Amino acid sequence: MTTVGATLGALAVMSVGLAPAAAADDIQSQQWYLDAMNAQGLWKVSTGKGISVAVVDTGVNPDTNSLKGQVLPGVDVTGTTGDETDDYTGHGTSMAELIAGTGSGDGIKGVAPGAKIIPIRTVLLGIGKKGEEQGDTSAKAIRAAADSDAKIISMSFETFSAFDGGLEAVQYAESKGKLLIAGVGNSADIAKNYIGYPAKYPGVVGVSAINENGEVAKFSQDGAYVDLASPGVDVPTWCDKTLKSYCAKSNGTSQATAITSGAAALIWAAHPKWTANQVLRVMIDTAGRDWPKSTPSRYLGYGTIRPAQVLLKGKGAPGAADVDPVTNKKTPGLSAGASPSASASTSSQASNSTSNAHTSAAGSSSDSSGNTTLWVALGAAAAVVVIGGGAFAVIRSRRGV
Repeated sequence: MTTVGATLGALAVMSVGLAPAAAADDIQSQQWYLDAMNAQGLWKVSTGKGISVAVVDTGVNPDTNSLKGQVLPGVDVTGTTGDETDDYTGHGTSMAELIAGTGSGDGIKGVAPGAKIIPIRTVLLGIGKKGEEQGDTSAKAIRAAADSDAKIISMSFETFSAFDGGLEAVQYAESKGKLLIAGVGNSADIAKNYIGYPAKYPGVVGVSAINENGEVAKFSQDGAYVDLASPGVDVPTWCDKTLKSYCAKSNGTSQATAITSGAAALIWAAHPKWTANQVLRVMIDTAGRDWPKSTPSRYLGYGTIRPAQVLLKGKGAPGAADVDPVTNKKTPGLSAGASPSASASTSSQASNSTSNAHTSAAGSSSDSSGNTTLWVALGAAAAVVVIGGGAFAVIRSRRGV
């Protein structure tokens, strides 16, 4: 099995463009997306209490100020020294805080501070020499998350190709009623663009990254498997595995994935009898977009997440409990009107790093002229560049590998 030690030199692939460390007492002021979402208003309705999120990642340290009391027992599938609470890069701990941090001790405030984290430590894909062993490890991690009490599986990682046992693991998790969320990757501006796995697997929600102005990040990969967009630029995270200082401006679809997972936890906690299909359906219905839902953008999918539309305005129809809102096909293992058994999962990483996390309107590249966008954080206008127009919107059968 690939060792954790072999991964250390390559873990920069998960986030791009870390800015210098910021004072801890100022870190929450850097979380611009909380104001954009009207988090204070959301938390009056839901904090995510009662929902557990499985973070499939590098491990989660439960002893940071923001995570004390927030981390439940998890699983380590690496077969290496330590356990799921030994974070070998700081990435998993950062993702956990973005989801469910309490903000105590001037730490990061999570989108769903009432939710709990179930850490699933794995050897991240794209690192080391034996891809097939890494693939087996990630598939095991997804299965472990599926067998846990988590409802949401947050996966902030991406790899070039399907990994051994991945599809079956995703199908297993989906059959147990889990909502699987993954970043689409960070290499759009430095390599041939593609959408990798697990975001490309049928049943996984692929998330792209936007900045404070609603512009799609240059690094955010695009394609037919992007489902939703979420803040992923200038998002505070821990700088490294020492967990001694925060970097105020980190970037990546990892961060976008964690924030989306937190938003899903808020919605599910407010509607505990809904299934994963219903939570996703209302997120799609209420996403910010100015193009037809029937022709999702290859950059922003169905649009940018807007939990306030669901929690504060009561918008979004949950629809059928057992029908996938993307394919309109029945979800294996679920029956109409029946809530799935509790169990969940999540994970984290992103693709190749970029030198300086530049952002641009979804198509500041030459082939994106003439695009328009509109992101609404709370229902009020906030400029967001989205790809509308036939050249960049695609009708897709996303749930086929």
